[in-house]
Amino acid sequence: MASVPDALSKGAVNAGGQAVAKAEADRIRPGAESDGTNAPIDDTGPEHAGSRQRTLRLMLRQCDRVLLMDFELLAMSDWPDNFTVASARRGRDLWVFSALVAAIIFLSGLTGFVPAWVIGGGFGAFVIILLLGIPVVRRIYTSEPSYLDLLMKRQRMMRDARKHVSHLEGKEGLIWQCARMTDFNPALKNARFSSLLRLSEQKALSRALSRREHVRLYLIYLLEAEKAFSQVQAAFFEGNQTAIDRGWQKAVAEPEDRT
Repeated sequence: MASVPDALSKGAVNAGGQAVAKAEADRIRPGAESDGTNAPIDDTGPEHAGSRQRTLRLMLRQCDRVLLMDFELLAMSDWPDNFTVASARRGRDLWVFSALVAAIIFLSGLTGFVPAWVIGGGFGAFVIILLLGIPVVRRIYTSEPSYLDLLMKRQRMMRDARKHVSHLEGKEGLIWQCARMTDFNPALKNARFSSLLRLSEQKALSRALSRREHVRLYLIYLLEAEKAFSQVQAAFFEGNQTAIDRGWQKAVAEPEDRT
């Protein structure tokens, strides 16, 4: 059985077949059968209209946390790319190699076969190389981040992203509930989101995000869910206005209070 990160990575790279997408979305989406939420209210009676409005209101209540999404945090636009990290790693390896050579030259003086000036030069070079590795000294001669700085930045950005995802998902899970809005945005049925939906339903999504690709995939789903949420919101208020115009007071549903 593939691990959770492997499953997410496959979802981020491969879209899969449309039949798998539909089957997965129908399995995981609450109320998978069509509930008529995308049908015009004019063709229904007051009872059906009231049921439709309550369903739309439930969707809005379950998915309103998509509006709290921090795009910049999840987009990770400042993420150190692989080329920058590789260059920094080569610089780190060169620093270690130079320090090792200088140390060998200095220690070779213990044999008594190396001139004193060579030993002194090796010791001086060793000390200077070590000083160049100290962050405070390093910033004097270069503004390029070190390999360790880049790794720490990646870890910090991933930690902040996971914390934000945990806040969005809450105790109930967010995006698996947003799967109910597939009638308003078919892109939510895409197979590459299936692993995210399953983990969200299991309340284990934030812990499973271990790579930038996972977070970006989650962001893509939130953007699609935000589009669907806007359409559900418009349909809800339009349905309320139509019900009021027709005198169907029982079909009018008040929006959820978010306070």
